[in-house]
Amino acid sequence: MNYAILCDMSQHIAVDIGGTQIRAALFEDDRIIPSKIEKISTSGENPALDRLCGLITKIWPKNEPVSAIGIAAAGATDPYQGVVISAPNITGWVNVPLREHIQNCFPVDVYIGNDANLAAIGEWKYGAGKGHHHLIYLTISTGIGGGIILDDRLLLGQQGLAGEMGHITVLPDGPMCGCGKKGHFEALASGTAIARWTINELERGVKSSLSKDKTITSRTVAAAAQKGDHLAIEAFDRAGHYLGMVLADFLHLFNPTTVILGGGVSQTGDLLLVPAQKALQSFILHPQYLANFSLTRASLGDEAGLIGALVLARSGQIH
Repeated sequence: MNYAILCDMSQHIAVDIGGTQIRAALFEDDRIIPSKIEKISTSGENPALDRLCGLITKIWPKNEPVSAIGIAAAGATDPYQGVVISAPNITGWVNVPLREHIQNCFPVDVYIGNDANLAAIGEWKYGAGKGHHHLIYLTISTGIGGGIILDDRLLLGQQGLAGEMGHITVLPDGPMCGCGKKGHFEALASGTAIARWTINELERGVKSSLSKDKTITSRTVAAAAQKGDHLAIEAFDRAGHYLGMVLADFLHLFNPTTVILGGGVSQTGDLLLVPAQKALQSFILHPQYLANFSLTRASLGDEAGLIGALVLARSGQIH
């Protein structure tokens, strides 16, 4: 197959590498609906890098050019060097020269970025953040991640590692985070944290319609809360409280006009948002921080990272 760029046609490939699956999509011209999309499981018999090249080959347009490839990668990523420093959910992915590997397979420009950062870019360009110049995107799911855009530029830091908002310390002696540190925001307000706290309360003998003998997830806790279960409601009140507390800190630091919430836990709506807004009002330094401010839900859903990778491929720069 000829991968050379033969003419001025504008086609780009966007890739979203998650802990569960890898998706690759082909986009034509200025469209944000892919003309082709394929996915594979992140885990498999062959190395993920080799299968990634195979996945891109599968959607590559026959005898037609591709201008660039943008890749959203889960984990700590250095976008300047094109290296995935650590991807906890992908076996063996430590200091992986991802850009170099993909360029060895396809002689076009390749750009990579952290998936949460690129989701922020996706929402800023085409989603709930459109029209905002200062925003924070926060994804609340199994873990917590996000991205910060100020003056229409993604905040990256010297190695591109800024924006790890899920790993700020809220309670120094709090519950253990998945990263191995105690009391992180992620350990208090993520879906995993909601489920873990509920299980601990059940083991202490707190009464609930939920049972410690059955699988407890943030989704089952949310379902119980919507039916009026007091323990389940308390679990979301607690998570929302910490969310609002941290949001106040973010507003003090970055003074955004909007915070966009994505991820599965954010889909619980008022269960999480009402206590979060109450805590935000309580912890904010001055009401002026809330002037022209909105707390809203993401509009691109699971596509945010993929669309962000497309924006990266088209622009040719991470910021």
